[in-house]
Amino acid sequence: MEGLKIYNYKSVEKLISLRDGETRFGEKISFVGNLEELAKTEAKFVLFGIPEDIGVRANHGKPGASKAWDTCLNSLLNIQKNEFTAPENIILLGEIDCKSEMQKAANIDEADPNYYLKLGDLVEKIDEKVSFLVEKIVSAGKTPIIIGGGHNNAYGNIKGTSKAIKKPLNILNIDAHTDLRKLEHRHSGNGFSFAQRDGFLGKYLMFGIHKNYTPQYIFDEISSLSNIKFHLFEDLILQTHQGKMAAFNSQLEFLNKQAFGLELDCDAIINFPSSAKSPSGFALNMVRNFLQIASEEKNCKYLHICEAAPKEENYAQVGKALSFFITDFMKA
Repeated sequence: MEGLKIYNYKSVEKLISLRDGETRFGEKISFVGNLEELAKTEAKFVLFGIPEDIGVRANHGKPGASKAWDTCLNSLLNIQKNEFTAPENIILLGEIDCKSEMQKAANIDEADPNYYLKLGDLVEKIDEKVSFLVEKIVSAGKTPIIIGGGHNNAYGNIKGTSKAIKKPLNILNIDAHTDLRKLEHRHSGNGFSFAQRDGFLGKYLMFGIHKNYTPQYIFDEISSLSNIKFHLFEDLILQTHQGKMAAFNSQLEFLNKQAFGLELDCDAIINFPSSAKSPSGFALNMVRNFLQIASEEKNCKYLHICEAAPKEENYAQVGKALSFFITDFMKA
C-alpha cells in the first residue's frame, strides 16, 4: 500500500534493550510482509501509528501529537514478555507515512489567510490513507489498534471500518470534547461531524465531555439527534470509583449490540501531556478500567488512542501510559 511503512524486526531491533534471563515484548511481536498476509496470521490485533499533528494545528491546537507513536514504540517493545502480555497476539504493522504532509504543513506561512484551509487539505490526504488501511485490516478479520496523531484520524477509522462491515459504525468516545464542530475545513475537532455527514457514523456516545469546552450550538444539535448521546464529566466528579464504572457500563449498553469503535482522546485524562492538557479529568487507572471493559465486548472493532503530546521531560511516562492502554485492551 502506498503511504504505509511496513515494519519488520530489523526496523525496530535497535529500540529493544535486551537483558539476560528476560524476554522483551519486542522480541516476540509478530510482523507481516504485506497486507495480504494479515488474514493468514493467528494474531488478533494489528498495531500501527499515525505520526502527524496537522489536524491538531488545523484546529488551532498545539503541535506535539506526531511524537506519540515513537514514544509508544520505545516503551511497548521493552515491556516484559510473560504469561500476561502475549506479544504473539499482535502484529506490529508499521506506520502511515505522513512525512510529505508534515513537511508541506511546516512550509505553510502561518500568516497566510488560507493557512487553516491548506492544513485541512493535507488532513484529507491522510484521511484517505487511514481509511484505506483500516478497511483492509478489519476486512481481514483483525482488530486495529491505532496510535495517533490527532483526533482528526477518527474519521478515517470510522470510514474504513464502516466500509469493511458495510454499514454505519457505532462509536464510544472517551473524551473531554465532542469533536462535532462545524463542517469547515478538516481538522481534529470535526472528524465525527464529517463521519455523520457522510453516513459512516451510527450511534455516537461521548463519555466524559466537559461543560466548559462544548459550544452551545453543539448541545443544540445533539438535542435533536436520537443517535447521539453524551455523559458530562461534571456529573461523574462526586461519584465513587464504582459509581463511575457503573455509569460507563450503563452508557456502553447504548451501542454495544452492534459493531462499534473505541476512541480514547488523552485530553480526557487529568494532567496527561496532550494537545489540550487539562487539570480536570479521569484518573489514568480509571481509563485503563474503561478500556478493559470495552475490549471485552465482542462487537468492539478497533481502539484508537490519540492526542498524546509527549515532551522531553515526560517522554518515557507517556510511552508507558500508551503501552498500558494497549496491553489492557489486548487482555480481553
